[in-house]
Amino acid sequence: MNKIFPSAAAALAGVVHDGQLLAVGGFGLCGIPEALIEALRDSRVKDLTVISNNAGVDGFGLGMLLETRQIKRMISSYVGENKEFERQYLAGELEVELTPQGTLAERLRAGGAGVPAFYTPTGAGTEISEGGLPVRYAADGSVALLSAKEETREFDGRLYVLEPAITGDYAIVKAWKGDRFGNLVYRHTAMNFNPMMATAGRVTVAEVEQLVEVGTLDPDHVHTPGIYVHRIFQGTRFEKRIERKTTRAAAGGAA
Repeated sequence: MNKIFPSAAAALAGVVHDGQLLAVGGFGLCGIPEALIEALRDSRVKDLTVISNNAGVDGFGLGMLLETRQIKRMISSYVGENKEFERQYLAGELEVELTPQGTLAERLRAGGAGVPAFYTPTGAGTEISEGGLPVRYAADGSVALLSAKEETREFDGRLYVLEPAITGDYAIVKAWKGDRFGNLVYRHTAMNFNPMMATAGRVTVAEVEQLVEVGTLDPDHVHTPGIYVHRIFQGTRFEKRIERKTTRAAAGGAA
């Protein structure tokens, strides 16, 4: 089976459609599938539900899909760097489901492993687990509760709340290296969410910085086995932006 495609647009052809649930790898702006997000924008698919730890920034990453109104709902953990996201949410134009970061990662990992739900102490014993805190915000301004979180149970005297797993219609991820079988190696912070996203997609498309021959990658260093990856291509011109740059004054008072 040939998994290699010549471009992001070709890799997404026949996979993406309106109204799908999409899992997007990356942490902040680190390890995001830049070329695939651009190709999604150019494809003009709409009414997407996007699972991502972050929502990009204005004009870059998932921020581009927000500007073109292709996203109707976000399932995220941290969304504080995108003014357009904030505007759409406050205007009732965007549905949002906020999930604790570790819980989001585990919901994706469980989905990829075929585990339908799991218990976690995060949120247990609070209004979230009791169904009393709004955790999903609809575009019409109404709020809804996640009924699945109403189920709690004690283990060894500690209270846990049941969290449902997440799987996507497809996933897009970014890796440092990959081979034509789809085996992937990530670097540094890109490891945070890309591996879970890759296994949680029914179809997974990967863009890589380096496309290498089979046998080049050390099997002990492969993070995502090729069995999870259906399409792969080598990207170009990665910007690798810094989400927020913080500096301090140098000696002598000069910035």
